[in-house]
Amino acid sequence: MDIKMLHSLVDNIIKIDRGGPESREGRLIAVGGDYIALLTENEGVVYYRTHHIKSLTSNTKNDSQFDFQVPEDFRFIQAEDFKGVLESLKYHWVQINRGGPEKLEGIVDQVNDNFVTIIAKEEVIRISMFHIRNVSYEVKDRKNKDSNEKKTEDNTKS
Repeated sequence: MDIKMLHSLVDNIIKIDRGGPESREGRLIAVGGDYIALLTENEGVVYYRTHHIKSLTSNTKNDSQFDFQVPEDFRFIQAEDFKGVLESLKYHWVQINRGGPEKLEGIVDQVNDNFVTIIAKEEVIRISMFHIRNVSYEVKDRKNKDSNEKKTEDNTKS
């Protein structure tokens, strides 16, 4: 992906890829050397490696459908490159890749030029850096959270 073109899309609503488990829609909030940061409504910030992005779609008519506004005090990881993002996530719970058989959740333990070590349950998993398409570190599923809070509230009233 062309870095100049990506910089021109910052603050716009875009869709990564046309479909499938890796496809997401959100606000492009940052462009790094080999990654972009996409703020999504349900998953928080998802960091995509640019060499894995097949297509970007922007539709100015649909910008208003994305209600989620970025709070003024909003902070997210910014690094020179994707490896730097992963190094900043050391000892944090992450989700690597969005879906399919290569989806993985766990704690980042080690990061080097060739692989990332993830601790998941009783397993130590080494995933090739080249094959990591994206990563997120804070799942923001408001609907489930609101639903769980309502159920808890209802249970305490009973």
